[in-house]
Amino acid sequence: MELTSLGYRTDLALLRLGGTLIEDRGDHLAVMTPDNPTYWWGNFLLLHEVPTTQAAAQAWLNRFTATFPNAEHRALGFDGRNGTVAELDWFSRQGFTSEALVVLTATEVTPPASRNGQAEYRPLSSDEDWQQSVELRMRCNETYEPIAHRQYVTATVRTNRALTEAGHGHWFGAFLGDQLVSQMGLFAVDGELARFQSVETDPDHRRQGLAGSLLHEVSRYGLTELGADQLVMVADPDYVAIDLYRSVGFTETETQLQVERPPATPHVGPQHT
Repeated sequence: MELTSLGYRTDLALLRLGGTLIEDRGDHLAVMTPDNPTYWWGNFLLLHEVPTTQAAAQAWLNRFTATFPNAEHRALGFDGRNGTVAELDWFSRQGFTSEALVVLTATEVTPPASRNGQAEYRPLSSDEDWQQSVELRMRCNETYEPIAHRQYVTATVRTNRALTEAGHGHWFGAFLGDQLVSQMGLFAVDGELARFQSVETDPDHRRQGLAGSLLHEVSRYGLTELGADQLVMVADPDYVAIDLYRSVGFTETETQLQVERPPATPHVGPQHT
């Protein structure tokens, strides 16, 4: 299956670097991360297009169950560049969260209007830094059951560290004193592209210019030291952070369609920038 979506292309390239298994089954891709089974978007089916009938949609849900018999979640992605959430109406009526995420790209960036000059911006390196990455993600969690979510976050941070130590990019943080208060990753994928991951800021330190300042620093690293021709991130079009991305030079390139249904007691969430 040949992908047209820049969002999914970079998603899968990054997942593959982290050890995720991707099986090309002709009419779809099976994306499997056995070491982190509660990672919804590391365990999903990616289809060529949105099914157009109820019977076809239900058949794909049955295929998901056959592929992931122990999964409590359901997650399907749909290749393409210009879809709308209206195409996912059948899934929405079945209780799925249906999303048309925005894929943003940049080939150059500008400094944010409000730069925070008090923080130190640098890559994570020490054991303490990486443990702080876990704790920051936990402080940002307002939705999921904390014990199981910590297990998921710990596994994800372990993968982030492995990608860094393998030389694929870096995970960066904004530090106030010794405390990590904002973070994001940037990794080279598919040669000329670099993909952002998980832009997060401590709830107690938001609206202080930290994320914008860090984003600008990391973007410059990607375009120079990492040698990327284009930076890619995926964002929720209805979340305020998208304005931050636009402010430093990112523009909307395409949409990325997906549906998800959580377990009865959800403990992890979708992992997009």
